Amino acid sequence: MNAVAMCPIPSFHLLGVRVHAVQIPDAVDQMERWIQERDGCHYVAVTGMHGVMEAQHDSGFKQVLNSADLVVSDGMPLVWAGRRHGFPMKRRVYGPELMLTFCQATAHKGYRHFFYGGAPNVPCELECSMRESCPGMNVVGTYSPPFRALTQGEDRDIVARINAAAPDILWVGLSTPKQERWMYEHRDKLRVPVLIGVGAAFDLNSGRLRQAPAWMREHGLEWLFRLMMEPRRLWRRYLIYGSKFAWNVSLEMLKLKEFNP
Repeated sequence: MNAVAMCPIPSFHLLGVRVHAVQIPDAVDQMERWIQERDGCHYVAVTGMHGVMEAQHDSGFKQVLNSADLVVSDGMPLVWAGRRHGFPMKRRVYGPELMLTFCQATAHKGYRHFFYGGAPNVPCELECSMRESCPGMNVVGTYSPPFRALTQGEDRDIVARINAAAPDILWVGLSTPKQERWMYEHRDKLRVPVLIGVGAAFDLNSGRLRQAPAWMREHGLEWLFRLMMEPRRLWRRYLIYGSKFAWNVSLEMLKLKEFNP
């Protein structure tokens, strides 16, 4: 392993959750390095305010995030926190953009991709959309799991199916916190260099859902767009969790409360 690969990835802590101070090109480089080294299974958590707040209510989930090989800032509040810690973070690591950027940049390299997650037919629609956007992309499998918990037999079958397909990268679209828990629980069972949980990227990159305008995404207002699009599903996440997040970050900034990892 070369010296660059051995350097620790810069990071900071926000409410006890470790977040890596990287941008999309850095994440792409690190994922490629793991594919090339093939030294085990690494998982990436694409995390925003929602994930950080889930970790406040569940110490087990905080461990899941802090055990990830890479936690990237899919939310402007995490970018602003990184800047306060002195890191020159210009943009968020937006999950759908990270997926598209990685696939477009590496399609000619023949990496093997597997899509796990999404509602019925979504992984297949995603495959078609990504093949169109990334000519030459090599998709070796798709699977849409049931919304219920898998039986032990079903779980063994899907692990065997993924391993038989031998992907270099497994894209997981189960939403937070389910996808991070799934990667954490399966990292020792899968012979895949990179697992990455990208949540809504399955619906957004397949065209199932509309994306917020770029100006809203770049200025921390995507939450408002998504709330307007899906108020019944997302009101609690953004209005209640968002308020608690702002309060807790204020306490941490003023050193009135310490949030342990």
